[in-house]
Amino acid sequence: MTLLATLLLIPAGVGGGLMARQALTDAVWRHVRQEAAIAAVDVRHGQLSKAVTPRVAGVNLIQVVGRGHHVIAASAAARGLPPMTEAWPPSQNAAQDVQSCARPPAGCTRITAVRVGPSPDSPVVYAGRRAAGTLSAGVFDTLFAVQVAALIALTAWATWRVTGRILRPVEAIRTELAAISVSDLSGRVPEPPGRDEIARLARTINTTLTRMEHAQGGLERMVDQQQRFASDASHELRNPIAGLRALLEETRLNPDPGDLSTTFQRALDEVDRLQAITNDLLLLARVQADAALPPERMDLGRFVSAEISRRADRHETLLSLQPGVTVRAVPVRIGRILASLLDNAQRHAENTVQVEVRDRGGLAELSVSDDGEGIAEADHERIFEHFIRLPAARNLDPHGTGLGLPIARAIAQAHNGSLHAEASPTGGARFVLRLPYT
Repeated sequence: MTLLATLLLIPAGVGGGLMARQALTDAVWRHVRQEAAIAAVDVRHGQLSKAVTPRVAGVNLIQVVGRGHHVIAASAAARGLPPMTEAWPPSQNAAQDVQSCARPPAGCTRITAVRVGPSPDSPVVYAGRRAAGTLSAGVFDTLFAVQVAALIALTAWATWRVTGRILRPVEAIRTELAAISVSDLSGRVPEPPGRDEIARLARTINTTLTRMEHAQGGLERMVDQQQRFASDASHELRNPIAGLRALLEETRLNPDPGDLSTTFQRALDEVDRLQAITNDLLLLARVQADAALPPERMDLGRFVSAEISRRADRHETLLSLQPGVTVRAVPVRIGRILASLLDNAQRHAENTVQVEVRDRGGLAELSVSDDGEGIAEADHERIFEHFIRLPAARNLDPHGTGLGLPIARAIAQAHNGSLHAEASPTGGARFVLRLPYT
């Protein structure tokens, strides 16, 4: 930046100095021509005395010279001096500019000679002004050189200050970024005050780091969940596979034609359990991968009424459905949640199951309650873990997969909702699904 300023300012300073000197020179010539013309008019009208009074400021050397270069009249500054120049304008050119450094004792003089009349004997008026000496010109050039040097120094100082002010926060940001590793994204770059580009860059970097940290945390949780899920799934699949293998090996070692029907039925039961677990695992994977069908706007109360009307349950289902509670959801997925909750409630209920749909402060709430023995408060969250089945559930349904409630919660979360368990007012368990109201 400083080099560029030097390359630009030096030629500009030299050019400006030359132009200024030329302007001053032109002004001197203009003044002496003006004074010469005024004095010539006075001579032409006979109004000029031997003591000539200058009319133009700065032009004090005036002479009226006759034929033979005899001085007829002069100004006070030129009195007693010989003719300032030998120049004698020809008749066809009444005015002539000359610079003489020989005759005047005070240095070089810029002179304009004007012929008063067309006759060869007509006098000539000389108007002159001393030119600036070498010292004055040097002072003038020195002034411009000092100005150019001052501008270059000012530019260098401003460049150093501005560059330093800009690069200091950039260097601090670079240093902090270099210290942040993939394994630890908790660091943040310093944010300089203000709203300039550097401050906005720092804020954007910190926002990006925050998103990356959250994404990393979510990814780590997802990896942990997948690892735990794979471990649980392999354990749950291993049991029916081992049972089926034992059954087949026992049949092969001790074949009994009379027991084949029983053997086939037991084998089919194990296959059904494997198929149920596999189907639930596939559904859970699709839900967690957010591979849902397009959502629709649906009246939750009307949907629940239609779904329950198609069921043939063991216990009576009491409905309390508020009309006009609408949500945006995938009907088949909400149907899966409702079926899972109703199946669970019908298994554990003593006499009745209650289903309610309400608008709860901007949230659509669907609750399914039973009057069974209920769930201990310590197990309210545990039952949503993969393959977790409480003893009561195993006794009532030994063929369950333990994935119904985890799938239901995953579907609720995929709809930006929630599903939790609590105590029922009738003494059993109550499952509450909440979805955004539309």
